[in-house]
Amino acid sequence: MDVELRIQRFDPETDQAPHWQSFTVPVEPMDRVLDVLTRAKEQFDGSITFRRSCAHGVCGSDALMINGRNRLACKLRVEQLGRTITVAPLPGLPVVKDLVVDMEGFFGKYRSVMPFLVAAEPEGSGERLQSAEQREVYDDTTKCILCAACTTSCPSFWAEPEYVGPAAIVNAHRFIFDSRDEAAHERLEILADEDGVWRCRTTFNCVEACPRGINITKAILEVSAAVGAR
Repeated sequence: MDVELRIQRFDPETDQAPHWQSFTVPVEPMDRVLDVLTRAKEQFDGSITFRRSCAHGVCGSDALMINGRNRLACKLRVEQLGRTITVAPLPGLPVVKDLVVDMEGFFGKYRSVMPFLVAAEPEGSGERLQSAEQREVYDDTTKCILCAACTTSCPSFWAEPEYVGPAAIVNAHRFIFDSRDEAAHERLEILADEDGVWRCRTTFNCVEACPRGINITKAILEVSAAVGAR
């Protein structure tokens, strides 16, 4: 079968504004959108530009807006989309070229919440023991792959680009509620800022967009409660 692949194109060296280009691409129903993009690049236009890496839903590098929703190109199949596939870059981030966006601002916000374990050297055996119950508290937020699908689907981020965003809050949650960590207070102070956790309006776009099924809104509300109680 063939599908119509519509790609939002933009080359800052030659284009004044983004434009759409269509390709008729031969596919199989079980092909993924990433396969369709790769075939279009190989067979029709080698200048089509997009990111990819593992192609198995782990690296998060091929997050795109596909048929109007933020999703991973490597996880979404042709049979789920029909005969027309529309692909655009993630919204709200600067476009470098075609489907590639500048992620530096996104990763800067991620780094701002101290996404790493802060703890003194353990005594004795060197192990930091933790029960299964303690791990369960933050287990969901360990699944984030930093694809930016959640943050770039967020109306609060579109309205205020300085908002730290759902992905950063999720990664802060992962350490704030880790029983081994000793820097929860510092992270909560960071997220108490006007561009921190209070900008969330619980629209649940982030939950719908997350390819890992993280309950992002629940995590944000738990962080909000911790900020309020600090």
